[in-house]
Amino acid sequence: MTTAHELHARGLREHLAPALRGLGFTGWRRTFSLPDETHWALLGVVESHTADRVRYTFDLGVIRKADWTAAFPGPRPDPRAVYGIETWRARIGEVLPVGEDVWWEVLPGPRWQVALDDSVAAVRHYGLPELLRRVERDRGGAGETYLSPAELEQVNGVLLAASVARIQRAELSGRVLFLTGAWTRADAVALAVLRGVADGFLSARDERFRAVRCLDTLGRELWTFPE
Repeated sequence: MTTAHELHARGLREHLAPALRGLGFTGWRRTFSLPDETHWALLGVVESHTADRVRYTFDLGVIRKADWTAAFPGPRPDPRAVYGIETWRARIGEVLPVGEDVWWEVLPGPRWQVALDDSVAAVRHYGLPELLRRVERDRGGAGETYLSPAELEQVNGVLLAASVARIQRAELSGRVLFLTGAWTRADAVALAVLRGVADGFLSARDERFRAVRCLDTLGRELWTFPE
């Protein structure tokens, strides 16, 4: 009978690694990176083993190649290690809508690939876009952060009271305030509440922006205010 450990190793080798390469990552086994001339955009498979179970999640990180070469001459960084020179580092659960640690487990049975498919989807829709965004931001191509984490939490408290997904990012670019969250165009409650949030931002008359645009977590535009 195939053990959980054997099934986990097979899943990583035959399904997870090829899927990550299909998304543009290079690497093998448990460490991967995106091709980039100036930055290491890293993804590592982190495992938790017990006698009869294996769970896994992903570590994400961005390191400037110049910083890496100066501090640690050698091969590619290990995404699971902390070097102290990262420009950004996070566990994938932090960039998912749940905003907390998330682990997957490959279990024996006819649907044993479900966890693998789900984890690849998490990388495709959240981990990969966030890595690309963080690299671009470090190159100076992204907007500036708007509101401190504490201030953003105050706004998110209002959204939570209305059962609306929190704002994951608030950034300024081109005289527009971009709000990103796990919303959908069909969510009338989210539209109404975010319209009020946008009115609040605009009423501050911050000269750095004249409009508020709400995006989903894939970067697709949902609503613009003023409408």
